[in-house]
Amino acid sequence: MKIIRYNTLLDELIPEGREIHKLASGYSFAEGPVWCSRTNQLYFTDFPNHHIHTWSEADGARLYKEQSGRAIGLALDAEGRLLQCESLARRISRIEADGAVAALATHYQGKRLNNTNDVIVKKDGTIYFSDPYSAMLGDSRDLDYNGVFRYRPATGAVDLLVGDFERPNGLAFSPDESLLYINDTNKQHIKVYDTAPDGTVNPEGRIFAEMDAAMGPGAADGMKTDERGNVYVTGPGGIWIYAPSGEHLGRIELPEVAANLCFGSGAGSQRNDILYITASTSLYSVRLDVCGAM
Repeated sequence: MKIIRYNTLLDELIPEGREIHKLASGYSFAEGPVWCSRTNQLYFTDFPNHHIHTWSEADGARLYKEQSGRAIGLALDAEGRLLQCESLARRISRIEADGAVAALATHYQGKRLNNTNDVIVKKDGTIYFSDPYSAMLGDSRDLDYNGVFRYRPATGAVDLLVGDFERPNGLAFSPDESLLYINDTNKQHIKVYDTAPDGTVNPEGRIFAEMDAAMGPGAADGMKTDERGNVYVTGPGGIWIYAPSGEHLGRIELPEVAANLCFGSGAGSQRNDILYITASTSLYSVRLDVCGAM
């Protein structure tokens, strides 16, 4: 495990000598981490086994939900309830306080969604998710394109925002939510879109960054931003870190393929300055000198 530095600006985010820690292991494919500040614990999925797990400093790793509908990505809604991308049921759903599951986004224009993958929530509670089709997950498709959608909880409406990706995956907003980043697993790049006050995006996105497959195993997948607007994305050879300008600052290299990541707290801190990383069979963390975007 090491941190590769391409620009001295990375030193302001991850100082020299900062250690990467393995927190838990033994999963088939760990994915979808999200930190819950209310309960001081991390939620993450092991989607081949249909499990959702938790991790906290007090209790370590624990099984939270045994049947998740083969959930991949997770997020918290405006009220702190857990949202999940159920790839088996092909929907976005919410886990209620009593454990019941409420279906939210299931169809678009009368057709079933493909395979919901990643989900994020805007500060106003609006839910955004990627929906790439995956033949590997073993189901037919109704929508003949791979889109990024918006779900409006107040009305239940599902809106298509962008529909021209080969395989849209990770999503992230800039700190002020004026920009929406979307990466494409097949093309190994990140595009950025200007957002409008009504929550829509300008469909004329632009390339923000491109990743080099020669750096190692892995692909564009999970993505987050910090409070300064830097972008963190899993990709070939680990976690790629970009300045808001698109300049490549460095890479966090792990012994396993990194799939997703999120910011959270830890060690008695509520600063949201721990980067949690799900990588194949394990969960890792590294403390930064910058906090995640809220």
